[in-house]
Amino acid sequence: MAVPPLAIHGAGLFCGVGATAAASCAAIRCGMNNFQEIAFTNSEGEAIIGSPVDLDEPAYGVTRLAKLAARPIAECFAAAAGEEPSRIPVILCLAEPDRPGLPEHLPQVLPREIERELGMPLHPMSSVLQQGHVGAAVALLQARRLLQEAHCPRVIIAGSDSFIVDDTLAAYDKDRRLLTRSNSNGFIPGEAGSAVLVGGWGSERASALALRGLGFAREPASFGSGKPLRAEGLVQAIGGALGESGIALKDCDYRIADANGEQYRFKEASLAITRLLRERKGRFGLWHPGDCIGEVGAATLPAMLAMLHAGAVKSYLPGPVFLGHIGNDDGKRAAFVAHATTTQPLALEAAAQSAYTLKRRSVAA
Repeated sequence: MAVPPLAIHGAGLFCGVGATAAASCAAIRCGMNNFQEIAFTNSEGEAIIGSPVDLDEPAYGVTRLAKLAARPIAECFAAAAGEEPSRIPVILCLAEPDRPGLPEHLPQVLPREIERELGMPLHPMSSVLQQGHVGAAVALLQARRLLQEAHCPRVIIAGSDSFIVDDTLAAYDKDRRLLTRSNSNGFIPGEAGSAVLVGGWGSERASALALRGLGFAREPASFGSGKPLRAEGLVQAIGGALGESGIALKDCDYRIADANGEQYRFKEASLAITRLLRERKGRFGLWHPGDCIGEVGAATLPAMLAMLHAGAVKSYLPGPVFLGHIGNDDGKRAAFVAHATTTQPLALEAAAQSAYTLKRRSVAA
């Protein structure tokens, strides 16, 4: 059953390759990265490669996460021309509460730090979600309700996360999940703040990108469970998003996902499409920001939407309809269907694919 779409009116992105959405998305479009050795040595004595953000002044813990979030939120406030920032709720998405290395009382302290960075209080209906990758998808559901029931003019969905924390890196290194010379089945830790400005579709202000469907599920063979992976959760989530959008999988032009270099995520994505796609498609390419900015956790989905928004506004997307999906280690899955109203002719598809094809980065010194 089709539901009213959401409109993406603006975006902000502060990551390893740029301090704004425009700069970051341009760098990602070119396949650039900022991968470098960080101040952490793994259990084998090897320096870890990461994607750190360059702040104007050194900051750590809650203050660092606040600085990562504040700039993208401010970008979205600026994009909401004609609307007072005080009238726009912010839904802040953070890492799961059980991740090692998180500051204490993060959901209570971080909003106040962000207010100090912005120099203004947040809307009273602003909230915090600690649900990792899928948090921003849950926030999109909350945004629907705020727009329809609370009559908010716009809603900002923001994410702030960092894997470049000693305790966090030590935990993932212990589980052999970091990309190293001896472990190709790992991810590059990153950090980022990201945000998107969401409104109702068909409002007085046009938008180049619409979110037409959302789907949620849980994967029984979650990461590290030891169970055989059949992508049941992702299949269900994608089916739900397609059902809401009224768009068939065969009519989706491209995909975008939170693939971060670990084999599990690529295998799951391939299995889900194999089980769902009944018509032959010559190409069904996959974009993933982790190839350029590393693993950024709760900031991933707003970053993905920022990429799609930039491509829609500048008319360089390889097709109008994107299928997106994202998942947590604990099995939570979410999917969405995005539809751009302006696109570049598919003749440029090969060039776009080349820029986003996963290239295994050498971590040799």
